[in-house]
Amino acid sequence: MNSGTANMPSKGTGPGVESAGCRGPLGQNGRMTQAALDAVVRLLDLEAIEVNIFRGVSPDEQRQRVFGGQVAGQALVAASRTVERGSVHSLHAYFLRPGDPMVPILYQVDRIRDGRSFTTRRVVAIQHGRAIFNLAASFHVEEDGFEYHMPMPEVPEPDDLPDATTQWSELIEVFGEFMPRDRAIDIRYVDGLPFRRKGKSSNEMRVWMRADGVLPADPVLHTCLLTYASDMTLLDASLLPHGTSALDDEIVMASLDHAMWFHRPFRADEWLLYDQGTPTTSGGRGLAYGFIYTSDGALAVTVVQEGLIRAMR
Repeated sequence: MNSGTANMPSKGTGPGVESAGCRGPLGQNGRMTQAALDAVVRLLDLEAIEVNIFRGVSPDEQRQRVFGGQVAGQALVAASRTVERGSVHSLHAYFLRPGDPMVPILYQVDRIRDGRSFTTRRVVAIQHGRAIFNLAASFHVEEDGFEYHMPMPEVPEPDDLPDATTQWSELIEVFGEFMPRDRAIDIRYVDGLPFRRKGKSSNEMRVWMRADGVLPADPVLHTCLLTYASDMTLLDASLLPHGTSALDDEIVMASLDHAMWFHRPFRADEWLLYDQGTPTTSGGRGLAYGFIYTSDGALAVTVVQEGLIRAMR
């Protein structure tokens, strides 16, 4: 859910990196620490300033735009703080304007409906008196029902793949001085980094991902953190059939909307397989989908995102 481009060389939109815009760089000396994860958890801990109104901040870093995953995760936190029964089963979000990382973000929650089985919330994120983002979320009280899901594809185990430190060290030639930054999410590409696949047309991109550290046993936190992380690689999938990547200087990318459906329980600090692809690109937009599986093969989350994909002329 990329709300802009980070303050980096070139476009600064390398795939799968935590940043203020589409992406962001690796940890210091490629290090990923509990401290980095704790910082993201604090980022998601909003301040309640009035009934149905919350305030969030951005990391104290030099950035041009707020990372879209941050806004989505914080908005879901705001919605969840007003719900007494049930857990989120779906969300639908639109990115309206780039976020300003230098000022707080106000989240205004509208309590649309409180039912016996379902609860609905609408959240508007506001900066400088204007809406920058809106989200609709639905919460469902747990109940029994039919059970089925598509099987998880067969892929190498995450421990059999190069860790994120090794994989992303290849990008030092691209990001240079912007590389040193701790990372909260460990992302391991099954088929290698997308920018290394330039000129090779395909329609699938699979990554293992997890929060790099230990999280409290709070399902809401795990859901909001995965919402934060779900944007880090997804839109890149829409470029796969074209044999290019987000690091191409002649391509501008930004997320337009983002939807998620939560099917089964998961922990964000345990390995999750993110199976991504694209059904279509046209009219300057690309559509990408992702299925997120737990390591034991259960389909936990489905994600769909449409983004702007514009060739610079």
